[in-house]
Amino acid sequence: MTTFELSNKRILVTGGAGFLGRQVIDQLCQAGADSAKITVPRSREHDLRSLEVCQRVADQQDIIIHLAAHVGGIGLNREKPAELFYDNLIMGTQLIHAAHQVGVEKFVCVGTICAYPKFTPVPFKEDDLWNGYPEETNAPYGIAKKALLVQLQSYRQQYGFNGIYLLPVNLYGPEDNFDTSSSHVIPALIRKVHEAQIKGEKQLPVWGDGSPTREFLYSEDAARGIVMGTQSYNDSEPVNLGTGSEISIRDLITLICELMEFDGEIVWETDKPNGQPRRCLDTERAKQAFGFTAQVSFRQGLKNTIEWYRQNAA
Repeated sequence: MTTFELSNKRILVTGGAGFLGRQVIDQLCQAGADSAKITVPRSREHDLRSLEVCQRVADQQDIIIHLAAHVGGIGLNREKPAELFYDNLIMGTQLIHAAHQVGVEKFVCVGTICAYPKFTPVPFKEDDLWNGYPEETNAPYGIAKKALLVQLQSYRQQYGFNGIYLLPVNLYGPEDNFDTSSSHVIPALIRKVHEAQIKGEKQLPVWGDGSPTREFLYSEDAARGIVMGTQSYNDSEPVNLGTGSEISIRDLITLICELMEFDGEIVWETDKPNGQPRRCLDTERAKQAFGFTAQVSFRQGLKNTIEWYRQNAA
């Protein structure tokens, strides 16, 4: 396994100021990268929907790790599907093209679990990525991100461009987005339980019927996997990053209530959408290709996330 030496590399991390991005930068530094050579383009100054901006930020870089995304939960996906499709496709496709144009050595694209078909055999194997249409509520986002895999593979074939594509499962952890209008399920539920406790409410409304299953990867583990892939993976095939274990939404909210000591009644809003029926990844390729396995237990990761929320966001 050839290891990409990071110590003298100029590295651009899009989305580097975000929830996952800060963890990735920390893991890059732990792996030997020079923090002074890591650049984080902020969206208010560098709109990656502009090709000219992409060319400017990519220039003089050795590695680009593309984390930036316009993303949210089921509510945002239903409300703004066009924005999610356009923003994610145009940012990624122009940045990849610019990176090729200016001679970037390696491009690391972080995709999404939403790219998988709605009905994928569990656990999801990377080879099943094209065997059907994604779950409808997040299909525009998932397809926009999946198109970047095709672009990287075609640029590798035609230009010899070294681009890799990593597929992390649903992430969670400290510093996550706890805004109820755009957050994913774990931060949304933590905030909902906390606010019910503050108001003294004895009922907790939760979307769906609790039957879907999800797999969750702690953000620090995800960041470590991304950096390991950056260092040691140089092939065209996509790679899942996950834990290989799933939990139902019903069991998830029960566990969150237990850890937060909330003893109210959970009211399932069955008129609201469930989302994809099951999500759980086959993680063997990451283990074989660059030795990645998740290390933080789900219970411990949840405890850390709840503690951070209560000390900071709340």
